[in-house]
Amino acid sequence: VSATPAQRPKRTFRFHDKGKFEKIAQRLRTKAQLEKLQAEISQAAKKTGIHTSTKLALITPKKEVKEGDIPEVEWWDSYIIPNGMDVKATDLLKREDYFGITNLVEHPAQLSPPVDSDLPVTLGVYLTKKEQKKLRRQTRREAQKELQEKVRLGLMPPPEPKVRISNLMRVLGTEAVQDPTKVEAHVRAQMAKRQKAHEEANAARKLTVEQRKAKKVKKLKEDISQGVHIAVYRVRNLGNPAKKFKIEANAGQLYLTGVVVLHKDVNVVVVEGGPKAQKKFKRLMLHRIKWDEQTSNTKGDDDEESDEESVKKTNKCSLVWEGTAKERSFGEMKFKQCPTENMAREHFKKHGTEHYWDLALSESVLEPTD
Repeated sequence: VSATPAQRPKRTFRFHDKGKFEKIAQRLRTKAQLEKLQAEISQAAKKTGIHTSTKLALITPKKEVKEGDIPEVEWWDSYIIPNGMDVKATDLLKREDYFGITNLVEHPAQLSPPVDSDLPVTLGVYLTKKEQKKLRRQTRREAQKELQEKVRLGLMPPPEPKVRISNLMRVLGTEAVQDPTKVEAHVRAQMAKRQKAHEEANAARKLTVEQRKAKKVKKLKEDISQGVHIAVYRVRNLGNPAKKFKIEANAGQLYLTGVVVLHKDVNVVVVEGGPKAQKKFKRLMLHRIKWDEQTSNTKGDDDEESDEESVKKTNKCSLVWEGTAKERSFGEMKFKQCPTENMAREHFKKHGTEHYWDLALSESVLEPTD
């Protein structure tokens, strides 16, 4: 039996396409770079505690895309397109699905920085009294030189010589010798003229009655935009009408607001205003008013008590607290009679200042009798 021998098929050379392995190597390098970037972003998210930032690491599409293929959706658009939506050419024609996306580019308005750092910061110059006088002298000297230059150039007539009785002979010379009486009368007329001009200039600068009154009121009212100065005083006995009148009148004159709460052995005076007015009112309450003076009204009250109690309870005024607040709590100075402690505290609480009463009452309880 003749059998055909096994024949080995002839092999031919099969060459790879040019650039095939270069593309594979480039794809592997790109994939390695993306994995490295993912690892760095995840580590940064763990360090900062921002777990949601790991989404930023997902910069590659989920679907493997071959080199050279055009994806249906770019990876940066995949975050704004709803999940499960198949984007095709027919879907792109539906403008109602993309009402928020237009072909316009919004350019934000350019704003200048709040502070121009290019300009140098200059501090104000504060001169001493001596330097201010020197500056005024220099200014007057320069003005005088300017007048002299104008006279020298003939732009203005020379001023008349300032003649006085003391420099009469030195200025006029032979004229004073020829007719001394006439020259003396002329000099005295010039002196009177200068005096009159000086007084008229002073009168022109002088404030009117209304302006002086407005200036005084402005100084007393002061600027309380930075805070209202408050002082709380405690008086043991405020039954004397004369002392009440002094408190009310001075508070009105100094444009102070506040309240006076009258209670047995604890009379609280609260005043609000500027620092200068508070300084004057403090001097009134602690020094000018003699609280220990006996009057007819206080004597009648003392007769009802025993002699020992009247000796022990010496009337006096003490400063409980002073400080500042953002705004005023009371209106015009008024007196409020409060028979009970609860009523007095409720009156302060109505104005949001019940702590004034608590502080004054606690000091009156802790204070030893004189």
